[in-house]
Amino acid sequence: MTSMEPGLGTLPAAAVDLEEGRDLAHAGGDRAAPDRSLARRTAPRRALTDRLLTVWSVLVYVFLFTPIFVIVIYSFNNGRLLVAFDSFGFDGYLALFRKPAIADAVMVSLRTGAIAAVLASLLGTLAGIALARKPGKWTYWFIGMLLLVAVTPEIVDAVSLLPWLVFLGQDLGMWLFNDGTFRLVIGHSLFSVAVVTYIVRARLVGLPANLEEASADLYAPPMRTFRRVTLPLAMPAVLAGLLLSFTFSLDNTVVSAFVQVSGSTPWPVYVLSSLRSGLRPEIAGVSTIMLLVTLLALSVVAIVLKRAGDSAADIARTMAGG
Repeated sequence: MTSMEPGLGTLPAAAVDLEEGRDLAHAGGDRAAPDRSLARRTAPRRALTDRLLTVWSVLVYVFLFTPIFVIVIYSFNNGRLLVAFDSFGFDGYLALFRKPAIADAVMVSLRTGAIAAVLASLLGTLAGIALARKPGKWTYWFIGMLLLVAVTPEIVDAVSLLPWLVFLGQDLGMWLFNDGTFRLVIGHSLFSVAVVTYIVRARLVGLPANLEEASADLYAPPMRTFRRVTLPLAMPAVLAGLLLSFTFSLDNTVVSAFVQVSGSTPWPVYVLSSLRSGLRPEIAGVSTIMLLVTLLALSVVAIVLKRAGDSAADIARTMAGG
């Protein structure tokens, strides 16, 4: 095939296509040149912005975590007051065994956290399974109720719980509501039940129900299906909710300050009351131990969720209680 061009005679078609391709490439290069120059000008700006954001993030984290490191360092202070570092020692940690008031406060917190975690896990697991496997019109108002519990400020919960518990315990004569540990467990379980419910529901919603259906097709009773199939599927979320409920209970200060009675003072309320006479090194020492217990529980939660197949974003969202 040939192509006729005026004044040029007969040229092969391939030569014409080659010339046209060179012209297009030249034109494209002319258009791409400003784009490359613009990219070169914006690259230093982006690099500078990234560096500034990195520096700012580091400063924010340093500002947030420095008080924790200060408390850990001052927990080895043998002085009388926490703010005045006298000499290095372990008196702050040994006070847990030497002072009965501190030991009692820590034991109340641990006992309350354990019972509240078990109660919240039991109720939250049943509620999460029901929401995931038996949805209906009731799920909307039930989720709304859980959301209301989760977003209600702690001070509102504390103010509303105090007269209610007093009415049940003293006016109606229900002695169980006069027990300090029982009152603390009720107050600490409110928020934890909602958290466990969300976690278990999110776990089961992402899993198909064909295993439960297969178990029913094999004539397994509902209780056996629940025990052998549903509960093992939800177990990672149940364990995560259990440990998170325990950590939430350890630092519950507002509700504890309202509902606690004499003889059942938890550790956060003990620390709050010690502000009047000045913080002592044993406050920092025992607080460091409680911090390590909390970090250990959160680490176990992360390991359990990681082995269950959750992503890093899912684990972070679970850690936040969502």
